[in-house]
Amino acid sequence: MYPLGKQFEIDYTNSFSDSKACFRGQNYRISVLSPRLVRLEYDPTGKFVDIPSQLVRKRNFGVSDFKVQQDASYLEITTQYFKLSYAKGQPFQGSSIDPMKNLKITLISNDKDRERNWYYGHPEVRNAYGNMVSVDIPSSNVYNKGLYSFEGFASLNDSNNKLIAEDGTLLDRTPGSLDIYVFMYDKDFSQALIDYFKLTGFPDLPPRYAFGNWWSRNVEYNDEKLDALFKKFEKKKIPISILLLDNDWHYRNVGEHVGLKSGFTFNKELFPDPTSTIEKIHKRNIRVGLKLDPTAGIYPHEAFFPTASKYLGIQESKIVLFDPLNPKLLDVYFKVFLHPLESLGVDFFWNDYSGNNDLLNLWAINHYQYLDSGRNIAKRPLYLSRNSIYAPHKQSILYAGSSEVSWNELKKIPFMLLNAANIGVSFWSHDVAGNHGGIEDPELYIRYVQLGVFSPVFRFHAARGPYYKREPWLWDVKTETIVANYLRLRHRLIPYLYTEAYQYHQVGTPVIQPLYYNYPWIYDDTLYRNQYYFGSQLMASPILDKKDTVMNRTVHRFFIPDGIWYDFTTGKKFPGAKKYVSFFRDEDYPIFAHAGSIIPLSNRSDRNNTGLATDMEIHIFPGVSNTYTLYDDDGITSLYKEGYFLKTSIDYNYLRNNYTVIIRSIEGKSGIVPEKRNYKLVFRNTREADDVSAFHNATPLNIRKGIDGNDFVVEVLDAPTIGQITVNCKGRDIEIDAVRVINDDIDSILMDLQINTYLKEEIASIIFGEEPIKKKRIEIRKLKKKGLSKEYMSLFLKLLEYIAEV
Repeated sequence: MYPLGKQFEIDYTNSFSDSKACFRGQNYRISVLSPRLVRLEYDPTGKFVDIPSQLVRKRNFGVSDFKVQQDASYLEITTQYFKLSYAKGQPFQGSSIDPMKNLKITLISNDKDRERNWYYGHPEVRNAYGNMVSVDIPSSNVYNKGLYSFEGFASLNDSNNKLIAEDGTLLDRTPGSLDIYVFMYDKDFSQALIDYFKLTGFPDLPPRYAFGNWWSRNVEYNDEKLDALFKKFEKKKIPISILLLDNDWHYRNVGEHVGLKSGFTFNKELFPDPTSTIEKIHKRNIRVGLKLDPTAGIYPHEAFFPTASKYLGIQESKIVLFDPLNPKLLDVYFKVFLHPLESLGVDFFWNDYSGNNDLLNLWAINHYQYLDSGRNIAKRPLYLSRNSIYAPHKQSILYAGSSEVSWNELKKIPFMLLNAANIGVSFWSHDVAGNHGGIEDPELYIRYVQLGVFSPVFRFHAARGPYYKREPWLWDVKTETIVANYLRLRHRLIPYLYTEAYQYHQVGTPVIQPLYYNYPWIYDDTLYRNQYYFGSQLMASPILDKKDTVMNRTVHRFFIPDGIWYDFTTGKKFPGAKKYVSFFRDEDYPIFAHAGSIIPLSNRSDRNNTGLATDMEIHIFPGVSNTYTLYDDDGITSLYKEGYFLKTSIDYNYLRNNYTVIIRSIEGKSGIVPEKRNYKLVFRNTREADDVSAFHNATPLNIRKGIDGNDFVVEVLDAPTIGQITVNCKGRDIEIDAVRVINDDIDSILMDLQINTYLKEEIASIIFGEEPIKKKRIEIRKLKKKGLSKEYMSLFLKLLEYIAEV
């Protein structure tokens, strides 16, 4: 077999199950991988698979607790979560009358109503689905099965997937064999997800810069246009971390070939000196990605084509058809075409390979190119591509495809993000503000951006054409201001996002998780189904509908989970386990932090730099003690896998009249983060403390303190990052009780309306009076005689209905 290279070799060490957990006959093998996961194999020839596949990497989880009863013809295995019954040697299929005749797995639950059977061919109709290939390939724009099911079980069929040889090449399976993994987890989905990651491999941690703002447009940039673009971003103080060049960076029109999407050589008319171009972009603290689409093949005009044709033994005038299953061609593709681009300074590639909806080829190029991008420990792998379905969390960042500019497309995004979580995927990348067609609407643009900010990956993109307005300054002043503020917030959130991504990599906790994991009724309620936890500290309820133009607000309903939660922006307090209706201005977005939440933000002054924060701002919400472990590493290399990182514990010990924050390094190596940092502690909804002290170990630290609205701010200056910082605050009735009241929202709406002030006062006295709602409606209608217009009358009658809901 042609040698692909060390980076493609597969570890076989744990690809086989422990023999003590396997039960085997002439044509069957059943392996208990965990108390929740069982592998079922059936092969008439008795050949079973012990090597990795496209889906599976590891099968040896050790031996878990289970009980076995068996004789010559019957096998019964019982764990904490399931009981498997099998008629030995029989095909897994039963009869059409009794599909469980030969094999069934019974879910064991404390809730007897949940106990039910899985069998081969089970329809699994209550599966909540996973993700899709992309939105722009009609034949693949369907949701595949996920792991999360309201039945408490799900299966993955590995029977038809390719196997992987130790050198990384693909092998065929024995035709007619069955290889199925059944997850029986009841209500412990998080544990099932950990089993899934053990089976398929835990997700890698992307480079730190991947969590900033990505910029991409399908326009013909050159050195001058890029310089002007970046200067505009700098003037507007809007951070950008990644420039993703679309089709036009390479030659597109060569001879009879017009509009080529395939290309590997910089267009010297646009970029005479690519190395210098990239160096200048890097000096701005911006990384560079290039779009590739090798589907159409490799053309003779490419700079290194003579080298490739000689190595492949073909004519120099012949187009090389791309085949990601051909090891020799892959070797040429990487070494002759991609590695030279990386030597120019290119940081990563966006592979727009659609492959005619051929999932095997798509999987192959994703698999091999991602592994190749991580061949050097000094450069952490990053790769953007469509989803090839099999263990997609191992492909770095998934490209959702080009979507239409519309409210309907915006409404689909949260559900896609949540479905992705159901199959263990966090890093979906959507075209923020849409890609093509539609109407460029400022309200739609704002809502796209806000959703993007509170998504794992934020990436602008738009089709070719002068009328797509992705640059914030192309809009009116209000829209530009709102969007610019959210883009700044996105970059400030990087310490939080990076820490949550590390948790996803390390222990398998997705960055986004649906609320319906904890509240199953939400799945069938379209008003609340799109809500999700954004990391461990925040919860989002996306705005997906147009606003009421009369009140100039979006009427939005949301559900607050158990406990106490706070509006992340205003600090308003929301008691949990309740449904709410509220009214959001364009600049507002429903993001909530639970009591005790600790949110680390970066206050770096070098705007584009996504590196380690020298100035940190930590928002702390009152009510409950909490601990948050901040994760830092160099953000660029893979040295973090060898222990080159630092974990910093932020402990918030809450008492109503005395609270303490302790910041201390708890694991890792010194020298990873700056020796000293400035910490700005923002105690949300908190009165000024009478007495504040700060120490590093036993040494007093310089502090500044003050009030910012409803927040108490303590700045700890020039504090060492190794050791322990202790900040203690004392005072009386520290927490400000800022419970959200719907009357405040309605008063704000009334304040903004263009109505005679005397009439406003009369309206307020009616709406906020003690009369019953029915009487208030009558009084509002009477105001027609005093000049209240029909549209405003309708508005206030509607607002009374919202009050009645509370």
